[in-house]
Amino acid sequence: MTNSVRTPSPAQSAVYRHRWLILAVVLAAECMDLIDSTVVNVAAPSIARDFHASSTALVWIVSGYPLAIGIGLITSGRLGDLVGRRRMFLVGAVGFVFASVLCGAAPDAGFLVAARLVQGLFSSMMLPQGLGVLREVFPDDEQQKAFGLFGPVIGLSAVFGPLIGGGLIDWDLFGSGWRMVFFINVPLGVAAILAGRRLLPANQPDRQIRLDFVGTGLVAVFSLLIVYPLIQGRAEGWPWWTYASMAAGVVVLGIFALNQRYRDRTGKSTLVTPSVFAHRAYSSGLLFFLLFFAGLSGSVLCVTLFLQFGQGFTPIRAAICTVPLSAGLVAGAGLSGGLLGPKFGRRTLQAGVAVSGLGWGLLILALRGHGTVGFVDLMPGLFAVGIGLGLVSPPLFDIVLASVTEREIGSASGVLNAGQQLAGSIGVAVLGTVFFDTVSGGNFHRGFSDVLAIELVASVVLLGLSLLLPRRARAD
Repeated sequence: MTNSVRTPSPAQSAVYRHRWLILAVVLAAECMDLIDSTVVNVAAPSIARDFHASSTALVWIVSGYPLAIGIGLITSGRLGDLVGRRRMFLVGAVGFVFASVLCGAAPDAGFLVAARLVQGLFSSMMLPQGLGVLREVFPDDEQQKAFGLFGPVIGLSAVFGPLIGGGLIDWDLFGSGWRMVFFINVPLGVAAILAGRRLLPANQPDRQIRLDFVGTGLVAVFSLLIVYPLIQGRAEGWPWWTYASMAAGVVVLGIFALNQRYRDRTGKSTLVTPSVFAHRAYSSGLLFFLLFFAGLSGSVLCVTLFLQFGQGFTPIRAAICTVPLSAGLVAGAGLSGGLLGPKFGRRTLQAGVAVSGLGWGLLILALRGHGTVGFVDLMPGLFAVGIGLGLVSPPLFDIVLASVTEREIGSASGVLNAGQQLAGSIGVAVLGTVFFDTVSGGNFHRGFSDVLAIELVASVVLLGLSLLLPRRARAD
């Protein structure tokens, strides 16, 4: 439907007048999430030194946030429809700012882990509402332009997030050290709250919405049964309960699948439309999705761990060394989203995986020996990895969704969104465990090389999975 057909009411017309300011509010929320995710990677070594925290606690600090987001995203979109998107956005933003203050004031590692989990839950309430609001306030003929601004903003956040984090830690403003990377959310969050309270439209809640609390609980239990032993297992010496927990997680996932089929058959609301997994291309695409984002999150953390722990770099110097990765990602995403993805479809993903695989290989070569590895040594490999990841990211979502029907697309996209966050948490847990397990004897080159070798093998697996994906993205 075009804007000439859809005639807005006076109230809607007022909203339309402020639509670009509303977009700025939503983008501010996105920036808080993205910057928070990237700066913590840079700050993690400083946090560990300050608290004398174990490697296990450090992994929890990084992975707890996406884990909580992934669990929260399962119901937060529907909660926005049930109680109102504006209300949910404001509750999420207020909670996110409050949790950021708790993170910055944390007295020990355990408190920080708990605060990061709370921060992730409130972030999951805030983020989905903005997208729904934008679809409401922008006419159909302007929506593509509005959503097109997300790419540059995300790209700039990816580039400047680590630099901001490294700079804040090195400058040690007011003696705050790493704590300022959390306090920086406060002014941005308060501005988003005040502007959102004034500008966001108050949509009519849909009281007919019903939430699947049993399904949500099963997904949360599954996530914890898988992630907890992956993080704690190394510290505990991999006792029997770690394997039993992961096996129980698989059982819980099966129970969840049966629960969703029963609810779908009896006409009750479901978290996931079971029929989406009947499409082989979608199931293969979901595996591709999970493996890709798990590797991305885990490897980015290991880069900064190697530079700061293994090479003795300051946070800002480590952040500067990762700029080629971020710059390559932005460049690759720009090429893929605007040109290569729409034209070549699946082949763009395959090219991106191949280029990133080349980058992993170059990084392995750069780590030969035990000498100091610097910016010049890492730059070619990190830039190639970034280009490859950037080529994959923009078209991946729409290519995977091309395998489902129109009725299934909402459920299928929800699984991908939550899966991306859960995969990030699992990736940090797995690759972080591999890294710390190897470097326990002080061989940081070997630890980072093992992580890179896993990524190289994963690239081969991703190329195989890509053959099962749809050739083209969804037209809409």
